[in-house]
Amino acid sequence: MTRTQLSRSIDAPIGVVFSTVADISNFSAAVPHIEDVEFLSETRTGVGARFRETRLMGSRRATTELEVTEYVQDERVRFVSDAGGTVWDTTFSVEPERDGRGTRLLMVMEARPHKLLAKLTTPLMKRVIARAIAADLDAVKAYAEAAG
Repeated sequence: MTRTQLSRSIDAPIGVVFSTVADISNFSAAVPHIEDVEFLSETRTGVGARFRETRLMGSRRATTELEVTEYVQDERVRFVSDAGGTVWDTTFSVEPERDGRGTRLLMVMEARPHKLLAKLTTPLMKRVIARAIAADLDAVKAYAEAAG
């Protein structure tokens, strides 16, 4: 298993930050390299929401199906995907900053490879994945601060 954890301090209310990461319509608007989102369920947010996301990764397009498996309003949302022989389990959590101003956004992604090739390549991709996640969080920060 590979675990990646990153956080950002965001100068916006918890509700704005949570909505930005928990509602895929907002998340895809915030993250510029997400090119398309296709909903696969009637549910658009919350537990049971399923969607297919297409994003540009370098010069390639990658399409992934995700499902929301946990959703606690203004606290945390969890997305799970099984792609490329790996289960990708990502949780976004929000909490007030210690100084009471703004929001702390924490993202934890666990990659659990279950196929041989993925067991070999997933640990090697950790730095690339961490850079991509950092870019996503920077985009979320800019979007939430502009909205908040």
